[in-house]
Order: sequence, then structure tokens, then C-alpha cells
Amino acid sequence: MPILQTETISPTFTESKRPLVFPLILVTSLFFLWGLAYGLLDVLNKHFQEALEITKQRSTLLQAAYFGAYFLLALPAGHLIRRWGYKNGIITGLVLYALGAFLFFPSASMESFPLFLFSLFVLASGLTFLETAANPYITVLGDQKTSAFRLNLSQSFNGVGSFIGPIIGGQFFFSNNSKSSNLDTVQYVYLAIGMLVLIIAGLFSVTALPEIKDRATKVEGSLKTLFARAHFKWAVAAQFFCVAAQVGGAALFINYCTETGSGMTNEEASYLLSAGLLLFTIGRFTGTALMKVIAPNQLLAIYALVNVALSCVVAFIAGDVGVYSLVAIFFFNSVMFPTIFALGVNDLGPHTKTASSFIIMAIVGGAIVPYVMGSFESTALAFTVLIVCYVVIAVFAISGYVVKKAS
Repeated sequence: MPILQTETISPTFTESKRPLVFPLILVTSLFFLWGLAYGLLDVLNKHFQEALEITKQRSTLLQAAYFGAYFLLALPAGHLIRRWGYKNGIITGLVLYALGAFLFFPSASMESFPLFLFSLFVLASGLTFLETAANPYITVLGDQKTSAFRLNLSQSFNGVGSFIGPIIGGQFFFSNNSKSSNLDTVQYVYLAIGMLVLIIAGLFSVTALPEIKDRATKVEGSLKTLFARAHFKWAVAAQFFCVAAQVGGAALFINYCTETGSGMTNEEASYLLSAGLLLFTIGRFTGTALMKVIAPNQLLAIYALVNVALSCVVAFIAGDVGVYSLVAIFFFNSVMFPTIFALGVNDLGPHTKTASSFIIMAIVGGAIVPYVMGSFESTALAFTVLIVCYVVIAVFAISGYVVKKAS
């Protein structure tokens, strides 16, 4: 059945470069916010295992709730953003983000893991709106040839938020052995985050944010036409395994560090996780710079193959060598998500927004694969799953990314 598509056209504000700067800065702040939410998520896994006395596998339901929201709401979010515009979509996402953060307060008061899952689902629903709007918004605010560069630059601030999250979690969640007070700190950390997000939502509401103008046109095509583009299908698959690897590795990071004989405490492992996410952030900035001289797909291929090797070390060599190899993986994860996204929507024209929604839906890999990894009795052997993930990404970067016109 034919669908109504939109054709993105150059907005009038491109006549002056100055109006583009502030929108880019404001939207880039969103990348920091969802990085902060994700950085805290990985610390919550280990914290809830102890504070709520749940198993390692059950704790990965946090990832299922978080990334499951992306899968369920990516297409509806994309549809609403097409109708409402980028600005209203972003404000909607921020309000849902704040609501989910505020729901952590009754969740902690009731010491209810199911209610925590619901709160996280609401929060992640807001993030789905933010990512569905912000990622394509960044790619079209400028020359198509530099879209991967701009997206990696903005995503670098996502890394900053991810780096700060585990530091906050390590300081507040593991610094006191009292179960009750630990959950109290969860309440107040998320209360503060919710208030910050509402303030930013207010700034968006009073700011004249340029809108990418779309001209609604009837396009002879359908979802079948979109899925006839091989590079797009490869991008969906690669993004699934990219997020699966990143989330799975981070979700079980603290478990791995405390179980492999390195003698780390939960708090120390949290800080090391933060160090890994700092490397992730550094990798974003250095990767962005390297893309000035190395083609994005080539850099992606190199990083994916390096992570295949590092994942083998993590899975089969215990102790400090495995721990620091796991930390190093974060650096090479850095450019993967935004590069796969940019390569996946390349040359899709009026299908770009729909394609963006499907690529965001692929984030469901972060909901499914960590639960599979949690089923391994040995945390170390669970990391064999990452080897498969990075092989798929390498294949996409070597050949799957190539744009072929639909027949």
C-alpha cells in the first residue's frame, strides 16, 4: 500500500550560517541528557541485584524496559514528529523523560522492581522521541557530505553524559551499605535529573528553533521500496548488533570486574566503568577528527575488527588483562552508532524519516541481547556474544554500506 512520504528541502534559514549555530548547540544538549540516563542505567543493574535481591539475569530487564521502549515507540514517535515538527517532538520527549525520572521516587519508596521497570520505560519513551528527532535533525542541518561528521560531533556530548552517569552512581548508590538509604539516593538523583530536564524543556518552548521544512508529496513507493535498498537493511541489522554489544558489555561490566579475580569492589568497578565511558567520549572526538582523513566506513571497519579481537580476550582471559580489554572496547565503540546511522540513511531522500525510525527501532538489540548474556553462568563466557556482534558490524562497514539504487 502506498504511503505518504515527505521530501526534505533546504530551509530558508540556510541563507545565513549564523542561525544554524544555536539550533545545533541546543539540540546537541539533548545528546548529553540521554547519555546521562544511559550512564546511570548500567550502575543500576548491579545496585538492584543487591538492594532488591534480584538475579543477574533479572536485572537485565532494566535494559529490556529501556530499549524496549525504543522498539515500541520509534515508529509512532517518527509519525508524530512528521506531523508536529522537530521542536514539538523534542518537547514531548523531554516531558516524558522528566515524568519517568519523577516516577523513580514512588518506585524507591515501595522498593518495587516492576515499578522501577515501568518508570524506566516511561523515561526511555521520552528518549525515543529525542533520538528520533535529534539524529536526523543534525544530519540535515548542513551539507550531506559532512552529515556523519556533524552527528559524531553531537554524539560526542552523549559520551560526556555517559561518563558522568557512573560517577554519580558509584558515589551515591554504592557509598552506603544500607539498603534503604541506597534506594533513597536513587530517589533524589532522579528527582534532580527530572527537574533539570523540565528546565531544558522550558528553554526549548521559548526558543525560536528553526524547523526543517518538508513538502508533502505523493511518492510512488512503500515500505517495500524502502526495504529494497540493501544498505538500509544492512544498517538496521548492524545497528541491532551495535547497540546489543554496547549495552550488553556495559550492563555486565561491574559483574565482570568483580567476578574475574581482579578484587574490585562495586564502587571501584563503577568508577572504572566511568573511565571506559570517558574513553568512549574521547573516541567520539578523535573519531570525528579522523573522519576528516579516513572514510567513515573504513574507520568503522577498523574499529569493529579491533573489538572482535578485544572481545576474544575478555571472554577467554580472566583477571586484569580481560578487565582492561573490556575497558578498551568502549573506545572503539565510540563512532559505531552515529556512523551506522548516517551511512544507513544516506541517499534515501523522501524515505529518510521513515528509515530513521526503523534504525532507531533496531536499538531493541539492547533489550534482547543483554538478557541472553545474563543467562550465562559464567559472565566472562557471556562476552562471546560480542564477538558475533562486531563481526556483523565489520561486514556492514566493508561492503553492506554501499548504496545501490533500488531496481
